[in-house]
Amino acid sequence: MFSSLPFMFMFFLMMGIGTLFSISSLHWLGIWAGLEINLIGFLPILVYQKSMLESESAVKYFVAQALGSSLLIFGSLNLYSLSFTWEMLISSGVSSMISMFILITGLFVKLGLFPFHFWLPSVMAGLSWPSCLLLATWQKLAPLCLCMSLFQFSLSYNLLLIICLISVGSSLVGGVGGVNQTQVRALLAYSSIGHLGWIMFGLMHSEWVMKVYFMIYVFISFCLFMNLWYSDSGTMKNLGSVKGTSLSQMSVMLMLLSLGGLPPLLGFISKWLIMVISINSYLWSFVFLLILGSLMSLFYYLGLFFSLFMSNFKKNSNMKESTDKSNIFLMVLLLLNLFGGLLIIMMNVLEIL
Repeated sequence: MFSSLPFMFMFFLMMGIGTLFSISSLHWLGIWAGLEINLIGFLPILVYQKSMLESESAVKYFVAQALGSSLLIFGSLNLYSLSFTWEMLISSGVSSMISMFILITGLFVKLGLFPFHFWLPSVMAGLSWPSCLLLATWQKLAPLCLCMSLFQFSLSYNLLLIICLISVGSSLVGGVGGVNQTQVRALLAYSSIGHLGWIMFGLMHSEWVMKVYFMIYVFISFCLFMNLWYSDSGTMKNLGSVKGTSLSQMSVMLMLLSLGGLPPLLGFISKWLIMVISINSYLWSFVFLLILGSLMSLFYYLGLFFSLFMSNFKKNSNMKESTDKSNIFLMVLLLLNLFGGLLIIMMNVLEIL
């Protein structure tokens, strides 16, 4: 679908080059320029169907990213005025900490973290499934890597406490915001906000745990969005009548449960790693609030799962399932999500024994 439009590969290339340029840059001016190149390449991809909803979402996304870029360049200019260099150097003064907070705020706006999450559900609700996948995965890569580079410096205790509160707030908003949602895209947007809170909290303790969490989140999101793109389900009330077989419907719900972190599915492993690594730190009390946000997500995921299971049991009790290539592909994705987490748990238990 993307390849049918002219110059689409050029926009993909520009988006990828902008992200890589921003990650590999040593100067704040280069980081800002890379993020802007990525934005210029991503905006035409958002409106490839030329619908009114996509145009509205593209404008909202542009305004939110422009606000984040403004805060980013303002904070970097303040740091430049203090050190007279664009390099990523941080002093211990109060002005430097304020400038660093403004800079981190710009990155949080670009990510869609609490309390700057207002734009993400409304933007994702009007996009196509491939654009939603890019927004939930690739567009998070550059700001997360920049946050990871900032955590290598010795940040103040107050700044770390604020980041912890933002992480906890993102997890709670991701749980509460999806309770009354009727659209799958908005529901996945709130799920992305909750996962970003876990990722930022894990980043405060270990870069390795953050990378593992992000890779697992990208893999589950890819499986889920591709399945939804194949089944073409737009609203939550139509999820029971998605195109395809009951395997497609059940795979969507099982991947949602895996995304919510239900043990022993694959999505539970990333949350379990963060809980294990943060239990010995002085910030372990925030883990309970993070778990509370995930429990809220699992509450309505399980409700949807049981309602969909009962409707499929009544509707497809006498129907014969087809065994085409798409069903085989869905079965492989289901097995990876179902048994991937169980295999990792068994490997860790055997290593301990």
